Amino acid sequence: MENSGLKHKLWQRLQTYRDKAIPHIGKRWIFAVSLLFLYTLRVVVRGGYYVVSYCLAIFILNLFLGFLTPISSDMEDEDFDNPVLPIRESDEYKPFIRKLGEFNFWRSTVIGTVAAIFCTFIDAFDIMVFWPILVIYFVVLFIATMRRQIAHMYKHGYLPFDIGKAKYTQKAQS
Repeated sequence: MENSGLKHKLWQRLQTYRDKAIPHIGKRWIFAVSLLFLYTLRVVVRGGYYVVSYCLAIFILNLFLGFLTPISSDMEDEDFDNPVLPIRESDEYKPFIRKLGEFNFWRSTVIGTVAAIFCTFIDAFDIMVFWPILVIYFVVLFIATMRRQIAHMYKHGYLPFDIGKAKYTQKAQS
């Protein structure tokens, strides 16, 4: 009985810290980038763990794609070479709702980076590999997935960022 009460208290405390961290977007991302920097420094100093780095990069790329993709996306079923018939009668406005929210993107990035840092302490994960091949694989994968994502954004007319969107302000009265 004592153990479940302790678990519950720890869970509540963790949830309290999460709730307090949500409005501090900049500070959270500075923390995440700092962790990524520490991981990179550890990999450079140790001179290995390239497969772990590749897996972390693929994981973060997958999270980023989830962050860019709208929740109502039918991207998996689409064939960009063939025209698609319209499904709805009207082009009603639908707000952009992400498949993966910003906080979950940040949290998963931090968890993945911490896991990768722990993997650098285990020699079994230091697999000998020619690292330039992994870099080429990642660059090709990044270009292919981002090309597909940008084509999807262009086709469906959405922009997941505020850059370039019209901002309406009140005119000063003269």
